[in-house]
Amino acid sequence: MEREDQKDSLRSSLIQFVGEEGKVDSEQHKERREFFEEVKRQLWLAGPLISVNLLNFCQQVISVMFVGHLGELPLSGASMATSFAAVTGFSLLLGMASALDTLCGQSYGAKQHQMLGMHMQRAMIVLLIVSIPLAVIWANTRSILMAFGQDPDIATEAGDSGFTTLLHILICWIMVYKTGLGNKGAALANSVSYWVNVIILALYVKFSPSCANTWTGFTKESLKDIPSFLRLAIPSAVMVCLEMWSFELMVLLSGLLPNPKLETSVLSISLNTAAIVWMIPFGLSGAVSVRVSNELGAAHPRAARLAACVVLVMAIIEGILVGAAMILIRSVWGYAYSNEVEVVRYVAIMLPILAVSNFLDGIQTVLSGTFRGCGWQKMGAFVNLGAYYLVGIPSAALLAFVLHIGGKGLWLGIICALLVQVACLLTITIRTDWEKEVRNAKERVYDSMTPEGIIS
Repeated sequence: MEREDQKDSLRSSLIQFVGEEGKVDSEQHKERREFFEEVKRQLWLAGPLISVNLLNFCQQVISVMFVGHLGELPLSGASMATSFAAVTGFSLLLGMASALDTLCGQSYGAKQHQMLGMHMQRAMIVLLIVSIPLAVIWANTRSILMAFGQDPDIATEAGDSGFTTLLHILICWIMVYKTGLGNKGAALANSVSYWVNVIILALYVKFSPSCANTWTGFTKESLKDIPSFLRLAIPSAVMVCLEMWSFELMVLLSGLLPNPKLETSVLSISLNTAAIVWMIPFGLSGAVSVRVSNELGAAHPRAARLAACVVLVMAIIEGILVGAAMILIRSVWGYAYSNEVEVVRYVAIMLPILAVSNFLDGIQTVLSGTFRGCGWQKMGAFVNLGAYYLVGIPSAALLAFVLHIGGKGLWLGIICALLVQVACLLTITIRTDWEKEVRNAKERVYDSMTPEGIIS
């Protein structure tokens, strides 16, 4: 009898164990399924974003490639002009516009679709006003660069490009080689391409069925709460500008090194190369910003956390693969930009350094996307300020001008900044209270709405 009781007890324990194991296996299977479903969602979003970003950026890359074959001085001038435009204008506009990542994403997740058009109109009004003083600054590029001690020949070339960027005419190959305009032709071709892009996007928003619920036409309601947009747009601009300025500052500082034409040319090629491969994590960043903001707006904290984890894994894998490819092509990549053997050899030395920075930059980019999805732009601005301006730029100046490592030292300083930035962003993301972020998102969505626009 006692033996039968022991058998029954053992059988019960075995059944319970198997049941618990089955439950664990079921939970693990569910988590794996959710993980891969999130991967699919983000790749579906990131694919078009990466393609569009690459195509848009290729306009600038192709222009620099065309100008580079005209010689070192035109390449240096075009590079300086591109950096100056990015520092004084593009970074500011891009940063302010990135406030829409938070506002539109969380509004969409909360099913307040009509607010997407409202937020976009507010952004268009603000950015149009900001563009006016920027145009004046660009028209005086040459004088400003010379005031900062840049090489007069390079400053003159950059000034020509900076001024003609305000104008709008035809295609790169014709403008650079057939009209005799050189680097000015490249700037003019860029302007036309950007305007064509604006027109196509406007037509898509106006006539596409997918925008029927989010764009209902222009309305005076968009003028009523511009301060709410500015409260997020200003820290967004600071966050983006502090990072982008530090990279562009490397090109400007390269003009102060011995042999500035060579250093500026190579740093420009390095920056262009880094920007090309950066478009992949930038696309992933846009995808995770959408996913996190949508899930927070829809009150799904666990899904928002999963999205942040998934994109981090994808960024690490992408960084390893792209970094390996950059190292493999290091000996020939320089020929795409220049016929000068000295430039090509210098680029080959730089690419392994770029591979390391690209790996770190990819991680910080997707983490920054998570920050935008949550509306943490102000916190991101403080992180970028410390990483780049307390660590990165002082390190770059020390390595380049005190230890005389040259352009390589400038880029190694950026790597120091990226290490600090990744560590800070990752720590904040890991310690996030996602339930609290859902509450913050709800407050943000409904605080930005006019009484007429609220949908119950």
